[in-house]
Amino acid sequence: MHKKKIASVTLLATAALLTACGQNKGASSSKQVMKTAVTGEISTLDSSKYGDTISSETLQNSMEGLYRFDKKGQARLAGAVKVTKSKDQKVYTFTLRKNAKWSNGDPVTAQDYVIAWRRTVDPKNDSLDSDSYQVIKNGTDIVAGKKKVSSLGIKALGKYKLQVTLENPIQYLPDLLTGAQFYPQDTKIVKKYGSSYGTSSSKLVYNGPFTVSQWTGSNLKWTLKKNKTYWNAKSVSLSAVKVQVIKTTSTGLNLYKGGQLDYAPVDSDYVKQYEKNADYHTKTTPTNGYMVFNLKRKTTGNVHVRRAISLGVNKQELVKTVLHSGKAAQGFVASDFIYDENGKDYRTSAGKLMTYNLKQAQKEWALAKKQLGKSKITIELLTSDMDASKRVGEYLQSNLMENLPGLTVKLRSIPLKSRLADTSKHNFDMVYGTWQPSFQDPIDYLTIGGLFNLESDYKNSTFWKEINQAKSTYATQPAKRQASLIAAEKQLIQKDAFVAPLYQAGVSYLLKSKVTGFRLSPYGTVAYYWDVKIK
Repeated sequence: MHKKKIASVTLLATAALLTACGQNKGASSSKQVMKTAVTGEISTLDSSKYGDTISSETLQNSMEGLYRFDKKGQARLAGAVKVTKSKDQKVYTFTLRKNAKWSNGDPVTAQDYVIAWRRTVDPKNDSLDSDSYQVIKNGTDIVAGKKKVSSLGIKALGKYKLQVTLENPIQYLPDLLTGAQFYPQDTKIVKKYGSSYGTSSSKLVYNGPFTVSQWTGSNLKWTLKKNKTYWNAKSVSLSAVKVQVIKTTSTGLNLYKGGQLDYAPVDSDYVKQYEKNADYHTKTTPTNGYMVFNLKRKTTGNVHVRRAISLGVNKQELVKTVLHSGKAAQGFVASDFIYDENGKDYRTSAGKLMTYNLKQAQKEWALAKKQLGKSKITIELLTSDMDASKRVGEYLQSNLMENLPGLTVKLRSIPLKSRLADTSKHNFDMVYGTWQPSFQDPIDYLTIGGLFNLESDYKNSTFWKEINQAKSTYATQPAKRQASLIAAEKQLIQKDAFVAPLYQAGVSYLLKSKVTGFRLSPYGTVAYYWDVKIK
């Protein structure tokens, strides 16, 4: 709002104030309500167990960790006010913010970080994001069940003093710690609710800009309310964000046109329809669209099957005819996102891996059929039941069946929460999904990256040797480290086809002009609401 000269508006302002007080005390705050749509449901609000974008978005608006992204997309201290590093750059000591509180009034303490991080790496919690803890001391061994949870490299040195120990020095720790998987959890509330913690909006408390209400655990509407106990609440203008799940793009756009939404995602054929609209916005992101294969099943456990499918999808056509935004994948690590010390794009250095090659795909397919002793092969493709996911699934089905003679692809589209669960339980042949990175480094794509069951199923020694060298031996030698990462990506994508990269996602949406300060995360499609104002 703009300041006005007091002398010229005193009488008018006084009259307006009296009218507002007499008619509706909440007039000002009611204006600061944003109505928005998301394409899928929340799977959980337990930051130790989530594995999807919608849950991540909800958590990132209602929780806060040691760091938070600023308006320029840079990681800045948030839950902490000071950090020091040891000489070997492996031990970080954080001084926590003493005025940070949970929404129930409890102080946010070092122990709240300890309990949350330990829950995430505890194998019995089956966290979908525990791989992120590979950089923390003993994280990998704990997740694998080889060491005690209490040995994780995190320690409370006092009520507001936290020590974090790394396996090896890394440059991207601030970016990594902005992620929801590193948020604290109120120790008292975790103990109170146990295994039901985070299963509904009432079974946890919040320390971020907003609180979450009206989410029962399965419903498709919820509200983000301004968190009055947030240490920086004065900077938050919105009183509420009304969120509803709309899985069909056309429905969301109709609600937007009818004034019932201020923000609506746009995808597929609707991009061309709305790309000249004044409210339309778009950008290419480092988010991946991809397929992962189940190595435990005979058919998809065959490397020639995987290579044939990876090579046999016309990725350019998928982007052009179905997505209408983004670009075809050239590998699993995104392009125009990660650069070396000389400013060269990692993707340029690593080259194009498993791009569309019909001739080679059919050669691999012939080898697959010969090894399996079959002329006809049926494979199930698992997707979520979101409109955009089903559209991509339908394209993959028809394109692969056209390009690989004798292949039948059956689609199974289920709610995202169920899709995540089935993938973790190996209840799939191949699964389509999207994944946005947590930090700007190839290691994130190659060891986390939405690569379900990578640690348990993928045993290639060459790949893991290169990854381990990048993490340890070459941790402070950028050129050698990148060479190892490139070799690892080629092994994973080109030789073994554990995952089939499809596209680098674009994000498109409509946003009312009255909304200012809205932005997306620097890594993908997560919406940030804490700087939003309604004009």
